[in-house]
Amino acid sequence: MFELDGDVALVTGGGGLIGEAVCEALLEQGGRVVIAETNEERGNRTADRLGPDAAFHRTDVTDERSVSRLVDAVVGEYGRLDVLVNSAYPRNEAYGRPYEEVTYEDWCENVVAHLGGYYLTSRVAGSVMADQDGGGSIVNLGSIYGVRGPDLPIYEGLDMTFPVEYAAIKGGIINLTRYLASYLGRAGVRANVVSPGGVFDDQPEEFVERYEARTLLGRMADPADVAGAVAYLASDAAAYVTGQNLVVDGGWTVT
Repeated sequence: MFELDGDVALVTGGGGLIGEAVCEALLEQGGRVVIAETNEERGNRTADRLGPDAAFHRTDVTDERSVSRLVDAVVGEYGRLDVLVNSAYPRNEAYGRPYEEVTYEDWCENVVAHLGGYYLTSRVAGSVMADQDGGGSIVNLGSIYGVRGPDLPIYEGLDMTFPVEYAAIKGGIINLTRYLASYLGRAGVRANVVSPGGVFDDQPEEFVERYEARTLLGRMADPADVAGAVAYLASDAAAYVTGQNLVVDGGWTVT
């Protein structure tokens, strides 16, 4: 039930921390993976590491023509598209500023790029899935901060901040996915969200200690923890699951 049996999976942001782990998990389950990345060096490096069933296509998920070319290329090469995983993280250079310093222009640019990019790829890929036998599966990456407010004290005194745009983006992604599930369900296309908690990425030791003390399982997530949930939702094991937000947070949102 969990095997992908040659299914074709498109992973945006497939060269990133979570995206690469997702690609690896889908390949381990027998899928074929297309890595969509803006960074050509990172995309090629990831594809080379993952082997012959992984291919790289340079893509800007915020550009409609780029996304259309990507999906056309995938369908032209493989004949179908079974899985879309949105893991891209487009943002401008001002992203991550403290709340008081975020301009309206930067707010709009970052929200439209990230949330809009997920909409665009889901619309183009979902249309292909709806027209093919067997439908397909869309998995969008959300966040615990799309369902809960941030725990701001864990950032205090550190050179870190929680971007205000991120809360709006991830909350929007979760409800966008519910819309996609409703609209595409009768065509056999499922749409779900995986919302990770904090993923370890060499953050400052004090932050890690604070975060892990707040988490029931006592640790931050590993990228593979997130990838396993994505692989499940992509597979037939989740054939009757759509419109859901699967929270992978070690119990962070329970308390």
